[in-house]
Amino acid sequence: MSNAWVRCLSVRPQARVRLFCFPYAGAGASVYRLWPGELSPAVEVWAVQLPGRETRLHEPALTSMTAVVNGLMPALTPLLDRPFAFFGHSMGALVACELARSLQLQGRCEPALLMLSARRSPSVPDTDPPIHRLGHDDFVTEVDRRYGGIPKEVKAHRELMELLVPALQADMAVVETHRHAMLPLLNSPMHVFGGDADSRTRREDLQAWEATTCGAFRLTMLAGDHFFINSQRSHLLALVSESLRPVVAQTNDSWVPL
Repeated sequence: MSNAWVRCLSVRPQARVRLFCFPYAGAGASVYRLWPGELSPAVEVWAVQLPGRETRLHEPALTSMTAVVNGLMPALTPLLDRPFAFFGHSMGALVACELARSLQLQGRCEPALLMLSARRSPSVPDTDPPIHRLGHDDFVTEVDRRYGGIPKEVKAHRELMELLVPALQADMAVVETHRHAMLPLLNSPMHVFGGDADSRTRREDLQAWEATTCGAFRLTMLAGDHFFINSQRSHLLALVSESLRPVVAQTNDSWVPL
């Protein structure tokens, strides 16, 4: 059932829950490749693969949230035949939120849980100027200053950077041009994660997500910077597993996809 937009990282026909994972800017499905090994066999992990990277490297990267959501909706809809949850990190958190909102507005089944990581609530304005239109070198410098995350060995190779930067710049355009509609409130319960040393995402900016849902809300801070998703993977996945237990426990017989 995999398609260009979403990859199943470990086929588990008897899984009770599907977990759809949305990568951060510039990244692809492979950032979640190790997750199935640390999650319950009852959870089937699917990772989103946007155009312009990895297996879709030769496709034009998308530059608007509307295009991203419009591409993902028909790709994910056939997979929503059992309880499911979303996890998104940084840009991925915004995409997960907007996809959940689109499902809700269309009267379709909604995520049993939204897990949003390393991204301030859309209600908190970005005080930094946009960077997606900067030239190659200036763009890389500014991304590195704000977020880090580009390995030194990658930055040292111009050829690798020429493959990475177009997707990263397109993703920044998606984030920086997106205008979030605060209403209606999301129905899904929400677990938000942040890094205690992430200078881009303060605790109060993460707490502000609570105002976007009428479901239960939980905030957890982990040790680390913006990329605690890598440095604290095992700890994060233990928390993800804990949050998914109630979803796994619900019977599939009660799930009625729309």
